[in-house]
Amino acid sequence: MIVWPCILKLDGDDELIYLGSECAFKYECDALILSDDDYILDSTGCTYLVEERSGVLTLIKTGRVLELEDVTQLIRANEFQKAELCLTKIYFASISDAIKSTNELALLNQL
Repeated sequence: MIVWPCILKLDGDDELIYLGSECAFKYECDALILSDDDYILDSTGCTYLVEERSGVLTLIKTGRVLELEDVTQLIRANEFQKAELCLTKIYFASISDAIKSTNELALLNQL
């Protein structure tokens, strides 16, 4: 079972999209054209592919689980493209904390 919050990782792009809930997932993904290699990363590190079946978005567990270091690297790449943070100072105690930080960092970047 998927553990929210999550992030959406688009293939070929370092941008990460924070998804705080299943409602946010449906809202964000409904407006996107997703590729077969885009995936959702949940708060435990599990990854899911997004499929549309009869007009309904569904999540298919891949069996691939990312470690904290992998998630940290994704977030560093996301922040590198913005050139606003010192990347060497980005560390997290857990995958859940790392995912929550993507929302906090996005809010800070809006200021």
